[in-house]
Amino acid sequence: MKKLREEAKGLVAARSAEGTKIIVGMGTCGIAAGAREVMAAILEELNKRNIQATVTQTGCIGMCEKEPLVDVQRPGEKRITYGKVKPSDVPRIISGHVLHGNIVEDLVVARFEEV
Repeated sequence: MKKLREEAKGLVAARSAEGTKIIVGMGTCGIAAGAREVMAAILEELNKRNIQATVTQTGCIGMCEKEPLVDVQRPGEKRITYGKVKPSDVPRIISGHVLHGNIVEDLVVARFEEV
């Protein structure tokens, strides 16, 4: 029970910390495409690596054919949207982009100019 409690604390911290923002598309189209599993993989990877990030969800944004969608925005950098993300892609996104600022180009479906 103690181990589960500690794991839950880590997941809550990963979801509520400031800094990098990660947004997962969780509209019905995203959920049908596997967004819940992607969200779980993101939270698990952040917790495993003890990375602090704000993880939230959003509804459908109209790119249903690209779901599951994951946005990553590091502080002071442009927002990048990754598409057709699978749980197996999450370690590359977290290690490459979140930790080191290296965009995972083969998964990018959109780039936003605002910082």
